[in-house]
Amino acid sequence: MTAHAKGNTRTRKSTDDAFLSIRELIVQGRLAPGSWIVESDLTATLKKSRTPIRGALQWLQHEGYVVARGTGAKTRMMVAPLTLNDARELYGIVGRIEGLAGRFTAGLEPKVRAELVDALKKLNAELSRVAKSSHPEPGPFVDTDTIFHDKIVEACAGPRLLAIYKAIKPQTDRYWKLYASTIVADMRSSCREHEAIIKAIAKGDPEATERALQVNWEKGAERLLSAIVRSGERGTW
Repeated sequence: MTAHAKGNTRTRKSTDDAFLSIRELIVQGRLAPGSWIVESDLTATLKKSRTPIRGALQWLQHEGYVVARGTGAKTRMMVAPLTLNDARELYGIVGRIEGLAGRFTAGLEPKVRAELVDALKKLNAELSRVAKSSHPEPGPFVDTDTIFHDKIVEACAGPRLLAIYKAIKPQTDRYWKLYASTIVADMRSSCREHEAIIKAIAKGDPEATERALQVNWEKGAERLLSAIVRSGERGTW
């Protein structure tokens, strides 16, 4: 390998790392919706040069995590706002992706499917425990719910489907994390929807699994959109 190639490899790795780090800051809300991106702050926080930071921001813009405002030399990057229309579109897309993955999952070998079903039941039991507590904590519920859905996709998805899923799913996590506290009363409904998903996978029924997953996301969208209406969009000026 030439020195130039090595340099390119290091640059790509640094850009990849910056992308993942900035995306995590956005998903966790540490870079708030609608806030301006300050490159110098990111270089200091991530201890990276401007080149990988800029490369990462271009990548994040392409995937919808940041948006450009202004024109020409006055163009600035800002964290994408959280809006009703965006939430509706994202939940619809992820529901379809998971529905497709669910069809594949339902076709797994019985032994593999049984192991997955057992894992999903345990996760949903934990979700139910949180939902039924006197003061349900949204954070643990969101984290466990994410694992529940990831397991279904990762059980069967090939590299293409998994790449698409991993690119867009964190965008829904942004909404979950920032609005979860306003929809804690609906946690039990989500657990009941999960039961239908688990039952369909256990039966090895592709159509029922796909539909159950889409219903979960459709109902989740309804809960989220109601929360946004009540609390307002984030980052829109």
